[in-house]
Amino acid sequence: MRKHLFIASAILLASISVIAQQKKITALSPLDYVDPAIGGSGIVLQPTRQTVHLPNSMLRTFPMKQDQLDDQITFFPLCVVSHRTEYAFSFLPLKGKADDSFWGKRFTIATEKSTPYYYQADEEDNGITVAFTPSAKSGFFQTDFQDGDNSYLRIGLNGASGIVEQQGKRVITGTEEISGLKVYFYAETDQDISKTIYQNDKEKKHLLAKFESKVVKFKYAISYISVEHAKFNLYTEIPNWNFNTIRDKAKAVWNQKLSQISVQGGTPAKKRTFYTALYRTYERMVDINEYGEYYSAYDHQVHQSKEPFFVDNWIWDMYIADEPLHTILDPEKETQKINSYITMYKQSGWMPAFALATGDWPAMTGNHAASWMADAWNKGLRFDVKTAYEGLKKNSLQGTLLPWRNGPAMAIDSFYNTHGYLYSTHPEERGSKDGVDMDKWWEGRGNEGVSITLEWSICDWEIAQLAAPAGYPQDKALFLKRAGNYANVYNEKEGFVWPKDKQGNWIYPYNTKLLGREYVTENNSYTYNWTPKHDLKGLFEKMGGRAKAEAKLDQLFREDLGLPKFLFWLNQPDASGLVGQFVMGNEPSYHIPYLYNYLGAPWKTQKRIRMLMDTWYPDNVFGIPGDEDGGGTTAFVVLSMMGFFPVTPGIPIYNIGSPSFSQVSIKLPSGKVFTIKAINNSKTNVYIQKATLNGKMLNKPWFTHKDLINGGTLVLQMGDRPNKAWGTKVEDSPPSAINADPGKYE
Repeated sequence: MRKHLFIASAILLASISVIAQQKKITALSPLDYVDPAIGGSGIVLQPTRQTVHLPNSMLRTFPMKQDQLDDQITFFPLCVVSHRTEYAFSFLPLKGKADDSFWGKRFTIATEKSTPYYYQADEEDNGITVAFTPSAKSGFFQTDFQDGDNSYLRIGLNGASGIVEQQGKRVITGTEEISGLKVYFYAETDQDISKTIYQNDKEKKHLLAKFESKVVKFKYAISYISVEHAKFNLYTEIPNWNFNTIRDKAKAVWNQKLSQISVQGGTPAKKRTFYTALYRTYERMVDINEYGEYYSAYDHQVHQSKEPFFVDNWIWDMYIADEPLHTILDPEKETQKINSYITMYKQSGWMPAFALATGDWPAMTGNHAASWMADAWNKGLRFDVKTAYEGLKKNSLQGTLLPWRNGPAMAIDSFYNTHGYLYSTHPEERGSKDGVDMDKWWEGRGNEGVSITLEWSICDWEIAQLAAPAGYPQDKALFLKRAGNYANVYNEKEGFVWPKDKQGNWIYPYNTKLLGREYVTENNSYTYNWTPKHDLKGLFEKMGGRAKAEAKLDQLFREDLGLPKFLFWLNQPDASGLVGQFVMGNEPSYHIPYLYNYLGAPWKTQKRIRMLMDTWYPDNVFGIPGDEDGGGTTAFVVLSMMGFFPVTPGIPIYNIGSPSFSQVSIKLPSGKVFTIKAINNSKTNVYIQKATLNGKMLNKPWFTHKDLINGGTLVLQMGDRPNKAWGTKVEDSPPSAINADPGKYE
């Protein structure tokens, strides 16, 4: 009997061991869930690209196609200079007779594999396989031509100015000017070039390099300093010819980075959405310091420095979610990014808006470097706050408020400083007014006066929070007064933000749904009604109190468009991901679902967030409802799926939503861990029944940044019916008021 029991036990243990081994073998890492094809077909505007790069690194590339549904690669840019807008050089392997058609020939995809660290595509016609893997400032292509007949690499410029040329049997170099920035590359092949054909021998802007070999390796590096420095970058990062070694290093970097957040529960689809979104948040900013020196387009000089120099940040998009996310995940790097902005201010005389490698691109509205820096400061990051403050103050009081412009204030800015709002023009008044051509698209087809007034109000509140730490406490009252300017464009009679003319009169007729950028930026008054996130208390009072504000917020998600979608999008192309008039596909909306926490109805935040995550972020080619903006959208996804979100920059707290997973753990740089457990979480159990933080009852729908960075556990009991008593008291509401004291929450 004992013998039989022993045999049975042995069999059972062996079975358990086999099962354990199978689980170990089949267990997926966070990186395994990433699919760069998610969101690859833009619903209305831009598709999201299959970008291959290391986190926050200078060299980025992807297969250039119309979108993810396109089966032809036009070329690979050797480097993405600025997210979605500027690319340096082009590369493509081709096979066949090198005639005139070769210069426009495309690579037709039969199959492809796409990851953050590796891309591979097989060609449909000739069976070519091309693979790519990155390092920080260099890249490695490997092409299998199947045989050595009629095999070419096509290399050229994307713009009109520059040159590419063969320098030896195995060396190709190039220079290309992009928006005043010179970009250089140095490349080597592991096989001799048997013949070189230029499209134009005199100009040398595009060439075909012929090879007699079956497999050709092409490694290269980019520099903004010189071809020689590009060669130095290449030899520093990829000295040998082992493609797999570089690929494995890149994979290890991504595995470590993505493993900082672990999730349990949820569906595989949700994990694919989550980890792909997390990968996306590392595309920007990028460090362009080339091992001790960097070129700055902000003073057109090469600088010696051991510190990173980060560029490529569209701050209007990034301050809302991306920068706050990385303030949690990597505060040291976040400080380095802010230091880069401060350096740019010292070099150029103005605090940048969109700090590109090519220089400041003053796109969009506001002075949101202030929002970013005040938020970081009040979460404990430390930088040269005096110089930062001086730059932000100069932008606000001496610079122009207008989008798409840099430099000193003009007459229209003086009007703002005097009257507390930026006036708008009646349709019949289009033309040149106060130095602004009101008809030009890139100056807003008007001046976007409503949005500018609203967003500069936020930014001036943020500047006020930095005044005392910077040593200018006497300035705080001025900027707090300016922070109230948003009220000057709120039409209480109509219940909407509204354009006001130079005489102080509301402009009629005005359609809160349909007018475009004449008065507001990329959205309409339904969205911009909720912009004053720095003074929600005051905003709700103007709306008639919390109950009326809640009803207005309900209606936002239910209001019809007033006309067919195709006509609505003709006027509002950025307003994608629609739920009523709520716009899931554009950054100014991202805080709005969390506003129910301030109105005594946090269960509605929970309902809306889970619906929005489930509806608009599937794990497929349509999985991003608007422009992703290099992390601007996907950081919102990461934070919301974890279960919390920051609303007011500068107040170091997080609003609680409804997590997509049963458990999320964030490994903090300090070694501590912050965990969110959602007990009984499911597709239907989206509502919080009760909560504890580190074992103590939590009856408010928010927690502090200090709670998070100290490590601990937030436990949420979930259910399928809302608990309409949890977090509903006025005193439970998160803080947001002009006179709020962020220091109370540090």
